[in-house]
Amino acid sequence: MPKAISRPAPRLAGGLAVPGDKSISHRALMLGGLAVGETTIEGLLEGEDVLRTARAMAALGAQTTRTGDGRWRVVGVGVGGLREPEDVLDLGNSGTGARLLLGLLASHPLFAVLTGDASLRRRPMERAMAPLRLMGARFLSREGGRLPLAVTGSGDLVPVEYRLPVASAQVKSAVLLAGLNTGGETTVIEPEPTRDHSEHLLRHFGAELRVASEGNGRRISLTGWPELRGQRVVVPGDPSSAAFAAVAALLVPGSQVTLHNVGLNPLRDGLFRTLVEMGAKIRRSQERLLQGEPVADLTIDGSQLRGIEVPPERAPSMIDEYPILAVAAAAATGRTTMRGAAELRVKESDRIRQVAQGLAQLGVEVEELPDGLVVRGTGGSLPAAPGRLIETAMDHRIAMSFLVYGMAARGAVAVDEVGFIDTSFPGFVAAMNGLGARIELAETA
Repeated sequence: MPKAISRPAPRLAGGLAVPGDKSISHRALMLGGLAVGETTIEGLLEGEDVLRTARAMAALGAQTTRTGDGRWRVVGVGVGGLREPEDVLDLGNSGTGARLLLGLLASHPLFAVLTGDASLRRRPMERAMAPLRLMGARFLSREGGRLPLAVTGSGDLVPVEYRLPVASAQVKSAVLLAGLNTGGETTVIEPEPTRDHSEHLLRHFGAELRVASEGNGRRISLTGWPELRGQRVVVPGDPSSAAFAAVAALLVPGSQVTLHNVGLNPLRDGLFRTLVEMGAKIRRSQERLLQGEPVADLTIDGSQLRGIEVPPERAPSMIDEYPILAVAAAAATGRTTMRGAAELRVKESDRIRQVAQGLAQLGVEVEELPDGLVVRGTGGSLPAAPGRLIETAMDHRIAMSFLVYGMAARGAVAVDEVGFIDTSFPGFVAAMNGLGARIELAETA
Protein backbone atom coordinates (compact mmCIF):
# COMPACT_ATOMS: atom_id res chain seq x y z
CA MET A 1 0.00 0.00 0.00
CA PRO A 2 1.54 3.37 -1.00
CA LYS A 3 2.18 6.15 1.46
CA ALA A 4 2.21 9.83 0.56
CA ILE A 5 4.03 13.00 1.57
CA SER A 6 2.26 16.36 1.35
CA ARG A 7 4.51 19.43 1.24
CA PRO A 8 3.53 23.09 1.81
CA ALA A 9 1.73 24.54 -1.22
CA PRO A 10 2.58 28.09 -2.35
CA ARG A 11 -0.94 28.71 -3.72
CA LEU A 12 -3.90 26.72 -5.02
CA ALA A 13 -5.74 27.94 -8.11
CA GLY A 14 -8.00 26.68 -10.88
CA GLY A 15 -11.15 24.65 -11.27
CA LEU A 16 -12.06 21.11 -10.31
CA ALA A 17 -14.96 18.88 -11.33
CA VAL A 18 -15.79 17.07 -8.11
CA PRO A 19 -16.35 13.28 -8.37
CA GLY A 20 -19.96 12.12 -8.34
CA ASP A 21 -21.83 11.85 -5.06
CA LYS A 22 -21.16 8.45 -3.54
CA SER A 23 -24.48 8.18 -1.70
CA ILE A 24 -26.51 9.00 -4.80
CA SER A 25 -24.39 6.71 -6.99
CA HIS A 26 -25.12 3.67 -4.79
CA ARG A 27 -28.84 4.43 -4.73
CA ALA A 28 -29.09 5.11 -8.47
CA LEU A 29 -27.59 1.69 -9.26
CA MET A 30 -29.89 -0.09 -6.82
CA LEU A 31 -33.11 1.63 -7.89
CA GLY A 32 -32.16 1.29 -11.54
CA GLY A 33 -31.74 -2.42 -10.87
CA LEU A 34 -35.27 -2.61 -9.41
CA ALA A 35 -36.93 -0.53 -12.12
CA VAL A 36 -38.63 -1.77 -15.25
CA GLY A 37 -36.74 -0.76 -18.37
CA GLU A 38 -33.50 1.14 -18.86
CA THR A 39 -31.87 3.64 -16.52
CA THR A 40 -29.03 5.85 -17.72
CA ILE A 41 -26.69 7.35 -15.14
CA GLU A 42 -24.31 10.25 -15.82
CA GLY A 43 -21.58 11.33 -13.43
CA LEU A 44 -21.54 8.06 -11.47
CA LEU A 45 -18.70 7.92 -8.97
CA GLU A 46 -16.41 5.21 -10.30
CA GLY A 47 -14.66 4.60 -7.00
CA GLU A 48 -14.21 1.09 -5.70
CA ASP A 49 -17.13 1.37 -3.23
CA VAL A 50 -19.66 2.14 -5.96
CA LEU A 51 -18.19 -0.40 -8.39
CA ARG A 52 -18.77 -3.07 -5.74
CA THR A 53 -22.44 -2.11 -5.67
CA ALA A 54 -22.60 -2.32 -9.48
CA ARG A 55 -21.13 -5.84 -9.35
CA ALA A 56 -23.54 -6.86 -6.59
CA MET A 57 -26.56 -5.66 -8.59
CA ALA A 58 -25.29 -7.60 -11.62
CA ALA A 59 -24.96 -10.71 -9.45
CA LEU A 60 -28.60 -10.21 -8.40
CA GLY A 61 -29.82 -10.14 -11.99
CA ALA A 62 -29.69 -6.53 -13.16
CA GLN A 63 -27.68 -5.58 -16.24
CA THR A 64 -25.06 -2.95 -15.37
CA THR A 65 -22.94 -1.69 -18.27
CA ARG A 66 -20.36 1.10 -18.34
CA THR A 67 -20.88 3.12 -21.53
CA GLY A 68 -18.32 5.90 -20.97
CA ASP A 69 -16.57 8.00 -18.37
CA GLY A 70 -19.03 8.10 -15.47
CA ARG A 71 -21.82 6.89 -17.78
CA TRP A 72 -23.68 3.69 -17.01
CA ARG A 73 -26.69 1.82 -18.36
CA VAL A 74 -28.78 -0.30 -15.99
CA VAL A 75 -31.57 -2.61 -17.14
CA GLY A 76 -33.67 -3.52 -14.13
CA VAL A 77 -35.62 -6.62 -13.16
CA GLY A 78 -38.63 -4.93 -11.59
CA VAL A 79 -39.60 -4.73 -7.92
CA GLY A 80 -39.40 -8.24 -6.46
CA GLY A 81 -37.38 -9.60 -9.37
CA LEU A 82 -33.90 -10.00 -7.86
CA ARG A 83 -32.42 -13.48 -8.15
CA GLU A 84 -30.32 -15.41 -5.68
CA PRO A 85 -26.59 -14.72 -6.23
CA GLU A 86 -24.40 -17.67 -7.12
CA ASP A 87 -21.47 -16.46 -5.00
CA VAL A 88 -20.66 -14.32 -1.97
CA LEU A 89 -21.31 -10.59 -2.44
CA ASP A 90 -18.08 -8.76 -1.57
CA LEU A 91 -18.72 -5.08 -0.78
CA GLY A 92 -15.06 -4.22 -0.24
CA ASN A 93 -14.90 -1.14 2.02
CA SER A 94 -18.46 0.06 1.42
CA GLY A 95 -20.64 0.35 4.50
CA THR A 96 -23.32 2.15 2.50
CA GLY A 97 -23.44 -0.58 -0.12
CA ALA A 98 -23.62 -3.32 2.51
CA ARG A 99 -26.36 -1.77 4.65
CA LEU A 100 -28.56 -0.74 1.74
CA LEU A 101 -28.22 -4.15 0.11
CA LEU A 102 -29.47 -5.76 3.32
CA GLY A 103 -32.78 -3.98 2.71
CA LEU A 104 -33.00 -5.19 -0.89
CA LEU A 105 -32.05 -8.77 -0.03
CA ALA A 106 -34.38 -8.95 2.97
CA SER A 107 -37.49 -8.53 0.79
CA HIS A 108 -36.70 -11.29 -1.74
CA PRO A 109 -37.02 -15.06 -1.22
CA LEU A 110 -33.33 -15.78 -1.54
CA PHE A 111 -30.20 -16.64 0.42
CA ALA A 112 -27.10 -14.47 0.19
CA VAL A 113 -23.81 -13.98 2.01
CA LEU A 114 -22.17 -10.55 2.34
CA THR A 115 -18.55 -9.88 3.18
CA GLY A 116 -16.04 -7.06 2.80
CA ASP A 117 -12.46 -6.05 3.44
CA ALA A 118 -10.81 -6.03 6.87
CA SER A 119 -12.12 -2.55 7.65
CA LEU A 120 -15.73 -3.30 6.69
CA ARG A 121 -15.70 -6.59 8.61
CA ARG A 122 -15.07 -4.59 11.79
CA ARG A 123 -18.09 -2.32 11.29
CA PRO A 124 -21.43 -3.17 12.94
CA MET A 125 -24.49 -3.98 10.84
CA GLU A 126 -26.91 -4.69 13.70
CA ARG A 127 -28.74 -1.37 13.45
CA ALA A 128 -29.74 -2.15 9.87
CA MET A 129 -30.65 -5.77 10.62
CA ALA A 130 -32.88 -5.01 13.63
CA PRO A 131 -35.82 -3.43 11.74
CA LEU A 132 -35.48 -5.94 8.89
CA ARG A 133 -35.87 -8.79 11.39
CA LEU A 134 -39.11 -7.18 12.58
CA MET A 135 -40.32 -7.32 8.98
CA GLY A 136 -39.52 -11.05 8.73
CA ALA A 137 -36.00 -11.39 7.35
CA ARG A 138 -33.43 -13.66 9.02
CA PHE A 139 -29.71 -13.05 9.51
CA LEU A 140 -26.74 -15.00 10.75
CA SER A 141 -23.63 -12.97 11.50
CA ARG A 142 -20.47 -12.72 13.54
CA GLU A 143 -20.67 -11.28 17.04
CA GLY A 144 -21.95 -7.72 17.07
CA GLY A 145 -23.67 -8.08 13.70
CA ARG A 146 -20.42 -7.99 11.79
CA LEU A 147 -19.58 -9.35 8.35
CA PRO A 148 -19.43 -11.93 6.94
CA LEU A 149 -23.17 -12.40 7.41
CA ALA A 150 -25.88 -14.48 5.78
CA VAL A 151 -29.30 -13.17 4.77
CA THR A 152 -32.38 -15.33 4.32
CA GLY A 153 -34.90 -13.02 2.74
CA SER A 154 -38.64 -13.38 2.25
CA GLY A 155 -41.06 -12.32 -0.45
CA ASP A 156 -43.73 -12.00 2.23
CA LEU A 157 -42.36 -9.37 4.62
CA VAL A 158 -44.77 -7.43 6.83
CA PRO A 159 -44.71 -3.61 6.81
CA VAL A 160 -43.52 -1.88 9.94
CA GLU A 161 -43.58 1.52 11.57
CA TYR A 162 -40.03 1.79 12.82
CA ARG A 163 -38.65 4.56 14.98
CA LEU A 164 -34.90 4.89 14.52
CA PRO A 165 -33.11 4.86 17.91
CA VAL A 166 -30.27 6.87 16.33
CA ALA A 167 -30.55 9.06 13.24
CA SER A 168 -29.06 7.11 10.32
CA ALA A 169 -29.70 7.65 6.61
CA GLN A 170 -28.33 4.18 5.86
CA VAL A 171 -30.70 2.37 8.24
CA LYS A 172 -33.63 4.51 7.05
CA SER A 173 -32.79 3.67 3.44
CA ALA A 174 -32.44 -0.06 4.15
CA VAL A 175 -35.95 -0.15 5.62
CA LEU A 176 -37.45 1.88 2.75
CA LEU A 177 -35.77 -0.34 0.15
CA ALA A 178 -37.19 -3.41 1.90
CA GLY A 179 -40.57 -1.69 1.88
CA LEU A 180 -40.59 -1.52 -1.91
CA ASN A 181 -41.32 -5.26 -2.13
CA THR A 182 -43.59 -5.36 0.94
CA GLY A 183 -47.37 -5.00 0.80
CA GLY A 184 -48.95 -2.08 2.61
CA GLU A 185 -47.18 0.97 3.99
CA THR A 186 -43.70 0.93 5.53
CA THR A 187 -42.89 3.88 7.78
CA VAL A 188 -39.60 5.12 9.22
CA ILE A 189 -39.54 7.81 11.91
CA GLU A 190 -36.20 9.54 12.34
CA PRO A 191 -35.38 11.58 15.48
CA GLU A 192 -33.72 14.28 13.37
CA PRO A 193 -33.57 14.74 9.59
CA THR A 194 -30.83 12.78 7.80
CA ARG A 195 -29.70 12.98 4.17
CA ASP A 196 -32.72 12.35 1.96
CA HIS A 197 -31.18 11.12 -1.30
CA SER A 198 -33.23 7.92 -1.07
CA GLU A 199 -36.47 9.89 -0.84
CA HIS A 200 -35.58 12.07 -3.85
CA LEU A 201 -34.59 9.11 -6.01
CA LEU A 202 -37.52 6.93 -4.96
CA ARG A 203 -39.87 9.67 -6.14
CA HIS A 204 -37.82 10.13 -9.31
CA PHE A 205 -38.28 6.44 -10.16
CA GLY A 206 -42.03 6.55 -9.44
CA ALA A 207 -42.47 5.37 -5.85
CA GLU A 208 -45.30 6.75 -3.72
CA LEU A 209 -43.70 8.45 -0.72
CA ARG A 210 -45.05 10.76 1.98
CA VAL A 211 -42.79 12.84 4.23
CA ALA A 212 -44.06 14.81 7.24
CA SER A 213 -42.44 16.56 10.18
CA GLU A 214 -42.66 14.79 13.52
CA GLY A 215 -41.12 16.48 16.55
CA ASN A 216 -37.56 17.43 15.63
CA GLY A 217 -37.44 14.74 12.97
CA ARG A 218 -39.50 13.32 10.13
CA ARG A 219 -41.95 10.51 9.34
CA ILE A 220 -41.35 8.86 5.95
CA SER A 221 -44.00 6.46 4.63
CA LEU A 222 -43.61 4.33 1.50
CA THR A 223 -46.39 2.42 -0.28
CA GLY A 224 -45.22 -1.04 -1.27
CA TRP A 225 -45.15 -2.73 -4.69
CA PRO A 226 -44.82 0.36 -6.87
CA GLU A 227 -44.02 0.08 -10.57
CA LEU A 228 -40.61 1.72 -10.73
CA ARG A 229 -39.67 2.93 -14.22
CA GLY A 230 -36.18 3.39 -15.62
CA GLN A 231 -35.02 7.01 -15.55
CA ARG A 232 -32.17 9.32 -16.51
CA VAL A 233 -30.11 10.19 -13.43
CA VAL A 234 -27.47 12.92 -13.37
CA VAL A 235 -25.30 12.54 -10.27
CA PRO A 236 -24.11 15.83 -8.72
CA GLY A 237 -20.61 16.21 -7.32
CA ASP A 238 -20.09 14.79 -3.84
CA PRO A 239 -20.01 17.51 -1.14
CA SER A 240 -17.93 15.22 1.07
CA SER A 241 -15.25 15.04 -1.64
CA ALA A 242 -15.54 18.76 -2.38
CA ALA A 243 -14.80 19.44 1.28
CA PHE A 244 -11.10 18.54 0.96
CA ALA A 245 -10.33 20.90 -1.92
CA ALA A 246 -12.46 23.60 -0.28
CA VAL A 247 -10.59 23.48 3.03
CA ALA A 248 -7.24 23.31 1.24
CA ALA A 249 -8.12 26.49 -0.69
CA LEU A 250 -9.20 28.22 2.53
CA LEU A 251 -6.01 27.35 4.41
CA VAL A 252 -3.37 28.09 1.76
CA PRO A 253 -2.98 31.90 1.59
CA GLY A 254 -3.73 33.57 -1.74
CA SER A 255 -5.65 30.59 -3.12
CA GLN A 256 -8.76 30.72 -5.29
CA VAL A 257 -10.40 27.48 -6.41
CA THR A 258 -13.74 26.86 -8.14
CA LEU A 259 -15.44 23.52 -7.53
CA HIS A 260 -17.98 22.63 -10.21
CA ASN A 261 -21.29 20.80 -9.90
CA VAL A 262 -21.28 20.37 -6.10
CA GLY A 263 -24.37 18.83 -4.55
CA LEU A 264 -25.69 21.15 -1.84
CA ASN A 265 -28.60 19.22 -0.40
CA PRO A 266 -29.53 21.13 2.79
CA LEU A 267 -29.19 17.88 4.73
CA ARG A 268 -25.61 17.49 3.45
CA ASP A 269 -24.17 21.04 3.38
CA GLY A 270 -23.45 21.41 7.08
CA LEU A 271 -19.69 21.75 6.55
CA PHE A 272 -20.05 24.68 4.16
CA ARG A 273 -22.44 26.46 6.54
CA THR A 274 -19.97 25.87 9.36
CA LEU A 275 -17.00 27.15 7.37
CA VAL A 276 -18.90 30.34 6.46
CA GLU A 277 -19.63 30.88 10.16
CA MET A 278 -15.89 30.52 10.75
CA GLY A 279 -15.19 33.31 8.26
CA ALA A 280 -14.70 31.35 5.01
CA LYS A 281 -15.11 33.21 1.71
CA ILE A 282 -17.32 30.86 -0.32
CA ARG A 283 -19.46 32.05 -3.24
CA ARG A 284 -22.17 30.08 -5.05
CA SER A 285 -22.99 30.36 -8.76
CA GLN A 286 -24.85 28.39 -11.44
CA GLU A 287 -27.43 27.19 -8.90
CA ARG A 288 -29.81 24.53 -10.24
CA LEU A 289 -31.71 21.30 -9.40
CA LEU A 290 -30.96 17.70 -10.43
CA GLN A 291 -33.64 15.13 -9.47
CA GLY A 292 -34.71 17.52 -6.72
CA GLU A 293 -31.12 17.93 -5.47
CA PRO A 294 -29.74 21.51 -5.31
CA VAL A 295 -26.41 21.89 -7.13
CA ALA A 296 -24.03 24.84 -7.60
CA ASP A 297 -20.47 25.84 -8.42
CA LEU A 298 -18.46 27.01 -5.40
CA THR A 299 -15.60 29.52 -5.54
CA ILE A 300 -13.38 29.48 -2.46
CA ASP A 301 -10.77 32.09 -1.55
CA GLY A 302 -7.99 31.76 1.02
CA SER A 303 -9.43 32.96 4.34
CA GLN A 304 -8.49 33.48 7.96
CA LEU A 305 -10.83 31.31 10.01
CA ARG A 306 -11.98 31.71 13.60
CA GLY A 307 -12.96 29.01 16.05
CA ILE A 308 -16.64 28.42 16.82
CA GLU A 309 -18.88 25.99 18.67
CA VAL A 310 -20.47 23.78 16.03
CA PRO A 311 -24.16 23.07 16.84
CA PRO A 312 -24.43 19.36 17.77
CA GLU A 313 -27.73 19.07 15.88
CA ARG A 314 -25.83 19.84 12.68
CA ALA A 315 -23.89 16.56 12.88
CA PRO A 316 -26.12 14.48 10.53
CA SER A 317 -25.63 17.05 7.75
CA MET A 318 -21.83 16.82 7.92
CA ILE A 319 -20.99 13.54 9.63
CA ASP A 320 -18.31 12.57 7.07
CA GLU A 321 -16.71 16.02 7.12
CA TYR A 322 -15.57 16.23 10.74
CA PRO A 323 -12.02 15.03 10.02
CA ILE A 324 -11.41 17.81 7.47
CA LEU A 325 -13.26 20.33 9.67
CA ALA A 326 -10.79 19.47 12.44
CA VAL A 327 -7.94 20.38 10.08
CA ALA A 328 -9.62 23.72 9.31
CA ALA A 329 -10.09 24.26 13.06
CA ALA A 330 -6.38 23.61 13.64
CA ALA A 331 -5.54 26.63 11.48
CA ALA A 332 -8.27 28.87 12.90
CA THR A 333 -7.89 31.52 15.56
CA GLY A 334 -9.27 30.33 18.90
CA ARG A 335 -11.05 27.16 19.91
CA THR A 336 -13.47 25.06 17.88
CA THR A 337 -15.77 22.62 19.68
CA MET A 338 -17.44 19.75 17.80
CA ARG A 339 -20.03 17.58 19.56
CA GLY A 340 -22.86 15.28 18.55
CA ALA A 341 -20.69 13.13 16.29
CA ALA A 342 -20.51 9.84 18.21
CA GLU A 343 -21.30 8.08 14.89
CA LEU A 344 -17.68 8.77 13.92
CA ARG A 345 -16.58 6.07 16.36
CA VAL A 346 -17.95 3.33 14.05
CA LYS A 347 -17.00 4.62 10.60
CA GLU A 348 -14.17 3.11 8.52
CA SER A 349 -12.10 3.80 11.62
CA ASP A 350 -12.72 5.47 14.97
CA ARG A 351 -12.41 8.83 13.28
CA ILE A 352 -12.52 10.84 16.50
CA ARG A 353 -9.52 8.96 17.86
CA GLN A 354 -7.59 8.93 14.58
CA VAL A 355 -8.00 12.68 14.07
CA ALA A 356 -7.11 13.48 17.68
CA GLN A 357 -4.00 11.31 17.59
CA GLY A 358 -2.87 12.72 14.25
CA LEU A 359 -3.32 16.36 15.26
CA ALA A 360 -1.59 15.82 18.60
CA GLN A 361 1.29 14.06 16.87
CA LEU A 362 1.76 17.13 14.67
CA GLY A 363 1.74 19.55 17.61
CA VAL A 364 -1.87 20.80 17.59
CA GLU A 365 -3.64 21.18 20.93
CA VAL A 366 -6.66 18.85 20.78
CA GLU A 367 -9.04 17.23 23.27
CA GLU A 368 -10.89 14.03 22.45
CA LEU A 369 -14.53 13.95 23.57
CA PRO A 370 -16.85 10.92 23.62
CA ASP A 371 -18.83 12.47 20.74
CA GLY A 372 -16.40 14.88 19.15
CA LEU A 373 -13.32 17.07 19.49
CA VAL A 374 -12.11 20.37 20.87
CA VAL A 375 -9.34 21.89 18.72
CA ARG A 376 -7.36 24.97 19.72
CA GLY A 377 -6.24 26.59 16.50
CA THR A 378 -2.84 28.05 15.73
CA GLY A 379 -4.25 31.13 13.99
CA GLY A 380 -2.03 30.59 10.98
CA SER A 381 0.30 28.05 9.40
CA LEU A 382 0.17 24.60 10.92
CA PRO A 383 2.99 22.89 12.84
CA ALA A 384 4.67 19.85 11.31
CA ALA A 385 6.59 16.95 12.82
CA PRO A 386 9.38 15.81 10.47
CA GLY A 387 9.91 12.08 10.52
CA ARG A 388 6.47 11.30 11.96
CA LEU A 389 4.08 9.13 9.94
CA ILE A 390 0.36 9.75 10.43
CA GLU A 391 -1.63 6.53 10.80
CA THR A 392 -4.79 6.44 8.69
CA ALA A 393 -6.23 3.07 9.88
CA MET A 394 -7.14 2.35 6.23
CA ASP A 395 -9.59 5.28 6.29
CA HIS A 396 -9.80 7.36 3.10
CA ARG A 397 -11.12 10.49 4.83
CA ILE A 398 -8.37 10.45 7.45
CA ALA A 399 -5.76 10.13 4.70
CA MET A 400 -7.16 13.00 2.62
CA SER A 401 -7.57 15.23 5.67
CA PHE A 402 -3.93 14.99 6.70
CA LEU A 403 -2.73 15.42 3.12
CA VAL A 404 -4.67 18.71 3.11
CA TYR A 405 -3.07 19.55 6.46
CA GLY A 406 0.36 19.19 4.86
CA MET A 407 -0.52 21.74 2.17
CA ALA A 408 -0.93 24.44 4.85
CA ALA A 409 1.79 23.26 7.25
CA ARG A 410 5.27 24.65 7.91
CA GLY A 411 6.81 21.37 6.81
CA ALA A 412 5.99 18.11 5.07
CA VAL A 413 3.38 15.70 6.47
CA ALA A 414 3.50 11.98 5.64
CA VAL A 415 0.61 9.51 5.88
CA ASP A 416 1.02 5.75 6.00
CA GLU A 417 -1.62 4.57 3.49
CA VAL A 418 -3.44 6.30 0.64
CA GLY A 419 -4.66 3.46 -1.59
CA PHE A 420 -8.06 3.52 0.13
CA ILE A 421 -8.68 7.09 -1.13
CA ASP A 422 -9.87 5.56 -4.41
CA THR A 423 -12.97 4.20 -2.64
CA SER A 424 -14.48 7.71 -2.68
CA PHE A 425 -12.19 10.09 -4.64
CA PRO A 426 -10.38 8.37 -7.53
CA GLY A 427 -7.48 10.50 -8.72
CA PHE A 428 -7.41 12.65 -5.59
CA VAL A 429 -3.64 13.18 -5.61
CA ALA A 430 -3.53 14.14 -9.30
CA ALA A 431 -6.54 16.45 -8.87
CA MET A 432 -5.01 18.29 -5.93
CA ASN A 433 -1.59 18.54 -7.59
CA GLY A 434 -3.36 20.00 -10.60
CA LEU A 435 -4.51 22.86 -8.36
CA GLY A 436 -0.98 23.46 -7.05
CA ALA A 437 -0.57 20.96 -4.21
CA ARG A 438 2.73 19.10 -3.78
CA ILE A 439 1.83 15.51 -2.90
CA GLU A 440 4.26 12.70 -3.65
CA LEU A 441 3.51 8.99 -3.59
CA ALA A 442 6.00 6.41 -2.40
CA GLU A 443 5.88 2.72 -1.63
CA THR A 444 5.74 1.87 2.07
CA ALA A 445 8.97 0.40 3.26
